[in-house]
Amino acid sequence: MSKMMISCDKANHVCDKTQYKEATLWEKIKLNIHLIYCRACRKYSKNNATLTETIKKSDVECLDKKCKEAMKKNFNKALKKASN
Repeated sequence: MSKMMISCDKANHVCDKTQYKEATLWEKIKLNIHLIYCRACRKYSKNNATLTETIKKSDVECLDKKCKEAMKKNFNKALKKASN
């Protein structure tokens, strides 16, 4: 396989990295070349972009670490109580 050609698995991985602004310029170039001829990866890339945009617009607030730990502790306590 040529240095410019990448597999669909690699293209999807680079697409994911691009979504989080972690892909290098060279990876992006190879991804764009791959997308020219691969319909399935174009669809994956489009869906990825749609998902990213939807999440950005959702205005969802995530729980902080302290709150997550408290929920986990309460869940484990309830699970233990229910199994007895």
